[in-house]
Amino acid sequence: MPKLPHKPLVWLPACHRNLDLSDPGGYTVLADRYAAAVTALGLQPVLFPMAEADDVPCLLPLVDGVLLTGSPSNVEATHFGAAALPTDLLDPRRDKLTMRLVREALMAGVPLFGVCRGLQEINVALGGSLHQAVHSAGGMLDHREPESEDLAVQFAEAHDVLLEPDSAFARWAGGTRAKVNSLHGQGIKRLGEGLVAEARAPDGLVEGVRVAAAPAFAYGVQWHPEWRHEQHPFYERTLQAFAEACRERRRAKDEEAAVA
Repeated sequence: MPKLPHKPLVWLPACHRNLDLSDPGGYTVLADRYAAAVTALGLQPVLFPMAEADDVPCLLPLVDGVLLTGSPSNVEATHFGAAALPTDLLDPRRDKLTMRLVREALMAGVPLFGVCRGLQEINVALGGSLHQAVHSAGGMLDHREPESEDLAVQFAEAHDVLLEPDSAFARWAGGTRAKVNSLHGQGIKRLGEGLVAEARAPDGLVEGVRVAAAPAFAYGVQWHPEWRHEQHPFYERTLQAFAEACRERRRAKDEEAAVA
């Protein structure tokens, strides 16, 4: 019986929370909307709950893409030479993993897509820095979500992004301007090495990047395209581009295996 090809595997690094004060061991968590979006794209989301930075070289060859998700936690400021704010919710286990995962995925040509915190992780892993509170920086907008329990309100389109002509973002949007949601406190301050800014908010904040020398798909966005992506052509085309890159890598690996 012929072996059936499996769906491309996409690594979604988990977050870590202490959700139950009576259980000091903590919990490994992932927002369903990211896994649901990956599944809707015909891909298979995978977690390595206890993965550490030293595990990346062994685990990365098993997958066909990496999606760095958003999170309530912030990238710890010590990674870009600053001190953490007293109000920061931090996730040092995720930081240690993703700082290495970003660099190794790029070197290996594994498709990489960063969303919100994921964009910030890409930037910091490549030597960039962050505004720890964009809303407190002079001349910047308040990019945080509305105070509402209604997710549809929180994830509603909040502002335009201006897209570089001839960029992939402009192609996915069908023009050089698109509306996006906004649910973040941190944001890019200094671009990491090799990053190209291709989408900016009206206040100039970098909200979409491309890794210039990457051998495969390597982009990050500050907004959340996973949210009801099927209703937003710009979000959907962005995610589909990532999915196609993952499928291409899966096909290449299957062809290599068949020859061997």
